[in-house]
Amino acid sequence: MEHIHIIHARQNNLKNISLQITKKKITVFTGVSGSGKSSLVFETIGAEAQRQFSETQGSFIRNRLQHIGVPDVDKIDNLNVPIIINQKRLGGNARSTVGTATDIYASLRLLFSRMGTPFVGYSNAFSFNNPLGMCKACEGLGIVQTIDVDSLIDKQKSLNEGAIRFPTFQPGGWRLTRYTQSGYFDNDKKLNDYTPREWELLLHAAEHKPKQPDPEWGKTVQYEGIIPRIEKAFLKKQSKEILSRKEALNTVIITKTCPVCEGKRLNDTILSCKIAGKNIADCTALAIDELLEFVASLHSSTFDVILTELKHKLQHIVNIGLQYLTLDRRTDTLSGGESQRIKMVRNLGSSLTDLLYIFDEPSIGLHPMDLQNIAAIIKQLRDKGNTVLLVEHDPDLIRIADRVIDMGPASGKNGGEIVYNGTVAELKTSTGKTGLYFAKRPRINNKPRSASEYLEIRHASLHNLKDIQVSIPQKVMTVVTGVAGSGKSTLINKVLPKFYPEATIIDQSLFSTGARSNLLTYLGLSDAIRTLFSRANQVSDKLFSRNSLGACENCKGIGIEKIDLAFMDDIEQTCEVCGGSGFKPAVLTYHYHDKNIVAVMDMTVEEAYDFFPDKLYRQSFDMLLQLGLGYLTLGQRSDSFSGGERQRLKLTKELKNSNKIIVLDEPSTGLHPNDTEKLLNFINNLVDNNNTLIVIEHNLDVIAQADWIIDIGPGAGKYGGNVVFTGTVADLLKDTVSLTAACLRQHIHSEK
Repeated sequence: MEHIHIIHARQNNLKNISLQITKKKITVFTGVSGSGKSSLVFETIGAEAQRQFSETQGSFIRNRLQHIGVPDVDKIDNLNVPIIINQKRLGGNARSTVGTATDIYASLRLLFSRMGTPFVGYSNAFSFNNPLGMCKACEGLGIVQTIDVDSLIDKQKSLNEGAIRFPTFQPGGWRLTRYTQSGYFDNDKKLNDYTPREWELLLHAAEHKPKQPDPEWGKTVQYEGIIPRIEKAFLKKQSKEILSRKEALNTVIITKTCPVCEGKRLNDTILSCKIAGKNIADCTALAIDELLEFVASLHSSTFDVILTELKHKLQHIVNIGLQYLTLDRRTDTLSGGESQRIKMVRNLGSSLTDLLYIFDEPSIGLHPMDLQNIAAIIKQLRDKGNTVLLVEHDPDLIRIADRVIDMGPASGKNGGEIVYNGTVAELKTSTGKTGLYFAKRPRINNKPRSASEYLEIRHASLHNLKDIQVSIPQKVMTVVTGVAGSGKSTLINKVLPKFYPEATIIDQSLFSTGARSNLLTYLGLSDAIRTLFSRANQVSDKLFSRNSLGACENCKGIGIEKIDLAFMDDIEQTCEVCGGSGFKPAVLTYHYHDKNIVAVMDMTVEEAYDFFPDKLYRQSFDMLLQLGLGYLTLGQRSDSFSGGERQRLKLTKELKNSNKIIVLDEPSTGLHPNDTEKLLNFINNLVDNNNTLIVIEHNLDVIAQADWIIDIGPGAGKYGGNVVFTGTVADLLKDTVSLTAACLRQHIHSEK
């Protein structure tokens, strides 16, 4: 029982592999993107552990657990109960905060209900999600939505000319008749000339029956001002019409801090309760390290247990490098890396042992200095008697492994095998791509490009920035560095566009995907390929769409069938009629250059580059090849792309121009060092094409190749926000203040 045995795993591109993993050790899985790491760790081991654990639960619990699916593997023995910590963002809604997600807010509420004076209620009363505690004006959200009259109304026009800029309120729209037939207005009078009474009637009047409406006025119809009417129809209820009017709503609605609670979410009674001069909202607005300092200053023998627990929870967040966050920060504003570490916090206080922890690149979004804390936490989990599996690219985290399993040798169809299984020390002797990287000494950019013109940022003071001045060289590659929370993203993603609105910012947000979206639809090439098939066979192009005439009638074009087993898990299986292609069998009789549409969809980008000679396709495919994505298939579903793949796909779509200011936010996210090299070549080509490249990055291999470096810090949150260093890589290596400099020196001179 000392090992987990995996027998004949075939999930996705895995080549019928078998292996054993030693329990109560740290095993790191490496390999290039698409090599099969996630297929093995998450979709095979994690999925089977989750499935077996689910089967031990009752149907009520089982239906509420995470469903990963049944993996394609003969057998897995000796599995432990899994804790899967992936990069999926926490998301949540406006009521979900760092405090609620970590349960720290629950401890803080308990503290205030016991130690706070005057006594205003028990723990639940301090919740902004509870009617007892919430601010009535904003219902505990801290924000209110109102109509921006200047955006809604064109005062230079009359009602008949379309003065109300909102669908169905314009001429011919059914909602406009409520105003043109009310008898209150001259419908040809410019709104600029309205009297105060007419303005009040038009905008704010409460529901009532008009005294002298037009003959067309309905007998039971009530009159109501535009603003309460839009608020009732669109802001205070959920409907299909809201979704269809989302774009129009965005132009007329403004969100602002609640004027009653000033964004604190709670009512005056709750806010009157204080501990050492602070109410609970004051505490949640503090950076977590500041809150820890405050809690540590409190002394009470009666409530010592509560204080100790709260200090431990806050210390865990500091330990994972998120001390700059505040408890009132909404979870849907956190990055993938921040979300993953928040999930880690939930497990740090657990006394359970013999669990199976599975992490998906815990290094993401972290400065090398912060990695030491993450490494310590992972070791702590192992030392408590747990088995830890990591999918990881970062050399510093690979080094903490008891065992390294390298997947490859390449990606997609050319991956799915184990190319190395051994110790970190012997990894550099491996012929796999990870081994070759570990055998190679890092190099720096000794011949940086020089600039003659600069982008100037003056008096940057947003968030934690300390009124800084920055000159960013044009037409070179500038890398902006600093620990997480230092102010890098604020400076480049928020402040820079105010000075240079033409800047193209490619951030970490994911593009929308769905079961019917694939690589071709993302690249905008589906229509062109359908047209090729249509012309070659003299039939409708709709036959070659899984969303139209070509869709398999059995599975509706999705390629899979879901079988509902009521109280048991749904089962997904390949459609029997189309064999998983999503197309009607008859469609497969049509060919273009001896291949049917399914064969084309199964082609890799590399194969498609030679198959389609047209420039239209080659431009997109060539970019994918440059970024190391030649292994993707044309029909691969968008929701199956990894984080690294999605990031690079965004590059292909947005970076086709020259003479632009381009910002890349951690483009090496999820990349193997081999792929990072391809990314650097791509970036250098962009710079050679007269683009100004600004890269926010933690990756030391990317930092080492910069023409110019701007280091923000020295620390996170209130300890950051200053320019610590500007200059070349060679100059950075000599700097004695910058944390980035210390890490880069170690990286350049260390033995991998």
